[in-house]
Amino acid sequence: MAKTDTAAPQPSSRLRWFWLALTWLAILLALLGALLPGLPTTVFVLIAAWSASRCSPRLRCWLERHPLFGERLRNWEQGGVIDRRSKLAASAGMLLALLIVLLVIREPLLLAIIVAAIAGGALFVWSRPERRADACVESVRVEGLNKR
Repeated sequence: MAKTDTAAPQPSSRLRWFWLALTWLAILLALLGALLPGLPTTVFVLIAAWSASRCSPRLRCWLERHPLFGERLRNWEQGGVIDRRSKLAASAGMLLALLIVLLVIREPLLLAIIVAAIAGGALFVWSRPERRADACVESVRVEGLNKR
């Protein structure tokens, strides 16, 4: 019986370079997002992981094992989870960005659009679960054992 290869087909050389460039650009923007208020980090990490999976399994693996990005990336992919610490950091960044916007922008319509976008982002972040469902089941099981 012949063994079939289930791995994703490798893109052409030009396409691979495109995905690789997109991956590194997203990583750079994610790192900037960790430093600059208002620039998201998680979105760029997700884009980097997605594009790395199209061009470089080694780079994708590096992202999954990265001390800053790895756990958050795995949590997101396994249930859209955003941990409490990340939510607080995102909220602090959004609040700082909001304060800067309120001080700098004087155009009411533009200000309303930006405030609505920040509010929408905050609502989305806080609507996500803080831990995976399997982690909740495990903690309930352990708590049940401890009560005996």
